This record gives sequence, C-alpha cells and structure tokens, in this order.
Amino acid sequence: MPHPIIRRARADEYDEIARVWMESWVSTGLAEVSNFLLANLRARVRREIEDGWSLYVADDNGTIAAMLALHLPKLHLDQLFVAPAYQGQSLGRQLLAFTRAQMPDEIELRCVRENEKAWRWYEREGFVFESEEISPVTGFTMRCYRWRRK
Repeated sequence: MPHPIIRRARADEYDEIARVWMESWVSTGLAEVSNFLLANLRARVRREIEDGWSLYVADDNGTIAAMLALHLPKLHLDQLFVAPAYQGQSLGRQLLAFTRAQMPDEIELRCVRENEKAWRWYEREGFVFESEEISPVTGFTMRCYRWRRK
C-alpha cells in the first residue's frame, strides 16, 4: 500500500485539516471532541498561516491523513498530527523525514508535557530536551526540544 503524499495544503482544506487536528489531539486523551474546540482550531489554522506557517497535509487519495505545520524562518516544527485511523503506520516518521528535508540542519519544537507518548517519540527520533515553558496560546506546559544534524 503506497504512503500518502505530502503536499502543501490548500485553503479549501483548512476546515478538514482542523478536524483532523482535533481528532488527533483528542486521541491523546488530553481533550474531548467539541464544536468549541473545532471552531478554535479552524480559526487558529487561518491565523497561524497569516503569521508564517507553511502548512502541509498527508493526502491519501483525497483523504487528509495528517497535518504538518512548519515555521521555516524560525526552524520550528509547530504541529504534527496524524489522524487516528492512520496512527501506527509510520506516517509520523514520513512527516518528520519531510520536515528534516525542509530544515536539514536544525529543528526546534514544543510538545505538551502531558503528551508523554509524543515527546518520548521525539526523543527516540533524536530530539534533545532543553527546557519547559508555558504556552501563551494554550496555557499548557510545553517541553522544548531541539534536533541538530550531526
């Protein structure tokens, strides 16, 4: 079975991207599905693109399997969320490899402290923990990581 294709997101997909983001976030156990959360993520997608996000999707024959948001000037992997139906199929690794192709020397990211599955995965992928900080956007305590090419 071929992997989904990673490509730039289109504006007409933003609402669907927010839905995938919400479902993936909810799968962590840190939130529940709600119209309020979905509306916030829909608004955030548009706001973050205006603030410099490069937004990509993993397209599985017309189905958005994942979303990836990079802030290239800041060398920041901002969001990487895989739809629950696609989790456990190495799509996260494919997205991370794509990210490393975009930012081959250095990447920084933040991960919610309570999302241990995610930050442990980043550590296995070579990211080094640097600090913790409170996110001004979400209020969550974030673990800050950095990856540098050796």
